Amino acid sequence: MKGRVLVIEDDIEIASIIRKHLTRENYDVNWSSTGSEGLKDFNKDKYDLVILDIMLPEMDGFMVCKNIRLISNVPILILSAKKQELDKVKGLKLGADDYITKPFSLIELEARVENNIKRYKGDNKKSQKQDVWSYKQGLKIIKDEMRVTVNDDEIELTAKEFALLVLMAQNENKVFTKKDLYENIWHQNNLEGNNTITVHIKELRQKIKEDVKHPQYIQTVWGTGYKFIGEKV
Repeated sequence: MKGRVLVIEDDIEIASIIRKHLTRENYDVNWSSTGSEGLKDFNKDKYDLVILDIMLPEMDGFMVCKNIRLISNVPILILSAKKQELDKVKGLKLGADDYITKPFSLIELEARVENNIKRYKGDNKKSQKQDVWSYKQGLKIIKDEMRVTVNDDEIELTAKEFALLVLMAQNENKVFTKKDLYENIWHQNNLEGNNTITVHIKELRQKIKEDVKHPQYIQTVWGTGYKFIGEKV
């Protein structure tokens, strides 16, 4: 198998053509028909590349691209129509790696898929040792094993708490609004009247032995959200 590809495209005919062609070329291909479904599928499994349409129901391609890029450096290939030049530029600025214009050649699509996956796998081999993150204050995150320790003591986190910690830790000093965190971890848009993030951050801080008055890891940015400030060793 050459790689695992997630196609997020609401046009059934286009998605079917892409899936059949790449499958014949020895790729494992999954398909999602909406933005929110695609994001959920991406978080449930590991992929080597995402083919992403911009005009999607429920959650547009820009939001999907933004959320994927927060947690992964997997290549994102945008599908865009000729009249959507500005959309194409916006997608690239949000972190997409490549684009192809509709209507497109399947041979060109396959070449772009192959080149992006080769680059991605090569980059991953170079960075495999970076999956354990240690901090001066005693926190250690073992990402691949979904484990966290503080001063060598094992800390039991829920799946959502671990996802929150990893998301913020791999984006050091980036300010996340509660809405950002909710959309990326819970894959839902409506946060109004919901204190889910506040409760989870409070629990997470207690478990990693955070001094809220003098934070070492998760800092509250008043009126905005939170950011991770841990200092790596």
